[in-house]
Amino acid sequence: MRESKTLYRDTENARIAGVCSGIAEYFGLETWLVRILVVTGFFLLAGPFMLVAYIAGWFILDKKPLGGEPSLDIPPVQGRGKGWRNAGSSTSSSHKVEVKTKVWQAGEPPKQAFHDIRTRYEKAEQRLRKMETYVTSKEFQLNREISRL
Repeated sequence: MRESKTLYRDTENARIAGVCSGIAEYFGLETWLVRILVVTGFFLLAGPFMLVAYIAGWFILDKKPLGGEPSLDIPPVQGRGKGWRNAGSSTSSSHKVEVKTKVWQAGEPPKQAFHDIRTRYEKAEQRLRKMETYVTSKEFQLNREISRL
């Protein structure tokens, strides 16, 4: 099943209005490549047409929502005492890893993607170990008995 995409202006990665970065994100290309194509088209092909098209894109396209794609973050665990707690989920660790196979595609090189995924799994392993330590501790049993009262 194909997920539907919407074309937005990406003002977070914008140089002028975010039109090129929005187009690059929509088609899965590197932003620098789209910018080079637009500038080349402006100087070599049809300057006035490219200028009008860029300005039209500026006014027609909506800004990308600040939230971006919804993420599946785990809410913090409400514990008592010094027990295990979720340190909060950082948005940088919950991003989707996209590996690029060609230079012009958006995403990370395979080595960098592997490193990022490995780091994420190591952090998840550490969180799981902390949870297991807390759940098997006497402090957890004490907190559980107190909460039953």
